[in-house]
Amino acid sequence: MVELLFLVGLAVAVFVGFNIGGSSTGVAFGPAVGSDTISKTTAAGLMTAFALLGGATVGTEVIETMGGRIVPSDQFTLLASVTVLFFVGLALLVSNLFGVPASTSMTAVGAIAGLGVASGTLDWEVMGRIVSWWLVAPIVAFWLSAVVGRYLYPHLAARIVFETDGPGTSRRERVGQFLVVAIGCYMAFSAGASNVANAVAPLVGSGELALYPGVALAGTAIGLGAFTIARRTLDTVGNDLTELPILAALIVETVSATIISLLSLAGIPASLAVSATMCVVGLGWGRATRTTRLADAAGAAVAGTAAGGSGGTGISVSALNVDAEENPASSGSGEKQSVAKIGEEDPESVTTAADLFDPSATGRVVMLWILTPTISAVASYLVFQYVL
Repeated sequence: MVELLFLVGLAVAVFVGFNIGGSSTGVAFGPAVGSDTISKTTAAGLMTAFALLGGATVGTEVIETMGGRIVPSDQFTLLASVTVLFFVGLALLVSNLFGVPASTSMTAVGAIAGLGVASGTLDWEVMGRIVSWWLVAPIVAFWLSAVVGRYLYPHLAARIVFETDGPGTSRRERVGQFLVVAIGCYMAFSAGASNVANAVAPLVGSGELALYPGVALAGTAIGLGAFTIARRTLDTVGNDLTELPILAALIVETVSATIISLLSLAGIPASLAVSATMCVVGLGWGRATRTTRLADAAGAAVAGTAAGGSGGTGISVSALNVDAEENPASSGSGEKQSVAKIGEEDPESVTTAADLFDPSATGRVVMLWILTPTISAVASYLVFQYVL
């Protein structure tokens, strides 16, 4: 019976890692594949290698937090470990059914917290620190991306070419190709650092699986997903870059991966999907505000009138899509173009806030981000309190 339960636990861990590889590979290497810089097979290989590297280095801190700091490791009996992993797998199922990137990290922590409350062993200080960062990280992601969008984005767009009609031979084209691959590898590293724990932390905490064999198991499962189901997500992300240009995607990846890598280094399980989404919103908002100078906006606020834009709130995804005159990659020109100063950009390219996101879809996403760890924690508590 014990051996069967352990095999079930391994199967669920592989299932979690497999799905992580399937979804994260497209996010990390979609821009590189979509721009024909690397092949899908190369992307899968890089994803496997860097996810393993992230899990074996920074990710060990997250494994230790989830496997023995939120609740003592002796609470992770084999049955308890499999139960926690079941809730992580359930989060993936919910994510697939609703088409929303539910956070496996937040769901896993919720399940572990439910175990801790039921057993009276939850470390509230550790839990409080984790939840605090869940609130702070998206805010940091938004504002960092907003600053980049407002002050740096058009300058980067004018200097780097990501797509070419032929072999990349110019210096700017080579820089663009290098960046799109390097940032993809960085994103893969971050995904491994934050997500390997979701697959194996309970089993490692129970002592049924040693730390590095656990990392190897999760990394292999991520690689399996990268070489199989990720091919579809690579097509989707790589070929659907009209609303989020390659440069914008790379900025989102860099900012979100940095935030999650730093949190992982501190042993904080956090959601890459949540941070990345707030980066998209922040980058779009920052780009949109380039039509208005801060002094004008402050004066308008005091006077109670609208400043800049075209009468709307000035936040839009189209703000991420720079015009041909500003982006040489879209114009086909090999020469660096001039960049309009803040307050001088064409307000006609900026529409309203409704164009940045679908309010109903965004509401559903936010609701599920809150609900999935909450439901996980409550359900876990009930199971551990009254069933196990």
